[in-house]
Amino acid sequence: MKKAIIFGSNGQDGFYLTQLLRLNNIEVICVSRNSSSIIGDVKNFEFVKNLIKKFVPDYVFHFAAKSSTNHDSLFDNHNSISLGTLNILESIRLFAPGSKVFLSGSALQFKNEGIPINENTPFESRSAYSAERIYSVYLARYYREKFNIKIYIGYLFNHDSPHRSELHFNQKIIKIASQIKAEKLKNVDLGNLNIKKEFNFAGDIVNAIWILLNQDIEFEVVIGSGISHSLADWVNICFQKFNLNFEKHVLSSSNYDYEYDVLVSNPKKIYSLGWLPLLNIRQLAELMVENYIKNE
Repeated sequence: MKKAIIFGSNGQDGFYLTQLLRLNNIEVICVSRNSSSIIGDVKNFEFVKNLIKKFVPDYVFHFAAKSSTNHDSLFDNHNSISLGTLNILESIRLFAPGSKVFLSGSALQFKNEGIPINENTPFESRSAYSAERIYSVYLARYYREKFNIKIYIGYLFNHDSPHRSELHFNQKIIKIASQIKAEKLKNVDLGNLNIKKEFNFAGDIVNAIWILLNQDIEFEVVIGSGISHSLADWVNICFQKFNLNFEKHVLSSSNYDYEYDVLVSNPKKIYSLGWLPLLNIRQLAELMVENYIKNE
């Protein structure tokens, strides 16, 4: 039986990937700093090295990161993204050079001029988070060229699922709508709702990652639907699920600092590999709202 190690397995991507790999008869070793089958920190080289040496995995996935672009998270993201990547790649070089490695990249590491982003769009480090992502890419390219290790990078655009925390906008909106429906909250200021981004399903994104790793032609691919919607669209759909008119309860001001006005991918390359997203924005909202109500 083939084996896969997932670093950062507790997030939504780790959850859906674990399900997918097990369906493909792959033994999954889940690694996280918190609750998981194996508790450990990817910043610890001895831990990573011993794990790779013990299991000699066929696949290694690196999702570990602090889900924040704030400068205050600089050292957390450096340790998990950059140092974690280095620890994984050096351990692979030493003990499992035949492994396929997937590194999670981000839409936020590209220069964003409001037009669809593809693999040829130049990088731009507008935050400490994006700087760490960019550094990890150059590490990957070095190990790929120098040691012929099959290292794949998926530049992931916005994606969500019921496994997102309420710190994230999409899940936060569902909680707000539920509170308004229960008359625990009356009005809320959500800032500029004209911001546009993609609303992809994490399960679809994980399917794209698996397709990427099962070919040896493309190694760095933008993963997104290429379909953007405004934040207002998401708010409207979610409020409708609670039989609410969002315009009666939501204030929109410009007193928020956003990283972008539009963030959308050009997914031509991943589409050419045979991937298509299955859930649209409305289906994603239905899935997340239904799950929220069920577990409330």
